[in-house]
Amino acid sequence: MRQRVGMWCLMLVLVAAAVPTVAGAQDDAPPPVQFTGDLGFVNTAGNSEVTTLNLGEKLTYSTAGWVLGEFFNVIYGETDGEESTSLWKAGVRVDREITPRLGAFGLAGWERNKFAGISRRFEEALGLAYKVLTGEKSLLDFEAGVSLNQQRSTLIGVADDNFVAGRAAGMYRYNFSESAFLTQLLEFLPNLEESDDYRVNSETALVAALSKQIALKLGYVVRYDNLPEPGFKETDRLFTSGIQVNF
Repeated sequence: MRQRVGMWCLMLVLVAAAVPTVAGAQDDAPPPVQFTGDLGFVNTAGNSEVTTLNLGEKLTYSTAGWVLGEFFNVIYGETDGEESTSLWKAGVRVDREITPRLGAFGLAGWERNKFAGISRRFEEALGLAYKVLTGEKSLLDFEAGVSLNQQRSTLIGVADDNFVAGRAAGMYRYNFSESAFLTQLLEFLPNLEESDDYRVNSETALVAALSKQIALKLGYVVRYDNLPEPGFKETDRLFTSGIQVNF
């Protein structure tokens, strides 16, 4: 199974790299670089002591049909001096344009979710992306691919889990105006070696600009694991709010 997936991934990379990209008048323009940073913080004292922090950043660089990107996110919380939330994610991604609507991507990610029983999870994935809607108001992308996963539990005595997974995702964006928009991500991640083991992630975000570079952001994340670590719940829900900075 792993050998077949590896051959499929290699062929996808070779095909994507071999497809020529049409050069236009923009070749002389400097490569666009985009940065987005998110920050939210809450601290209470007195009858209750609660501290929560959500921090994230994303950097992309585009040139000649390629998009290179990296991201880092953390949600951390303490209640009465004890850690109550700890979710860390980081990764890199490469996208290659094949046609104006079709592209290929490769990504590598790392995740740590202590309160879901995940000490660490590494993921390496390849797939195809297709732009379904490209209007001024609505944008819709679909992605499909496969990934290799290496997962370690926080529980003592639980063996490491290495498996092949599929990935199907949809990403929708609706622009209310030039300065306000809604985004929705829905992701399905089935373990191709065990049918009962699959994950579903949903992420909703509402962004309203205060200025050209600063905006308010509300986010709601639902993470479902149909086969969680022993003793842990299937669903986590996260609501975040804060400031977003764009350059």
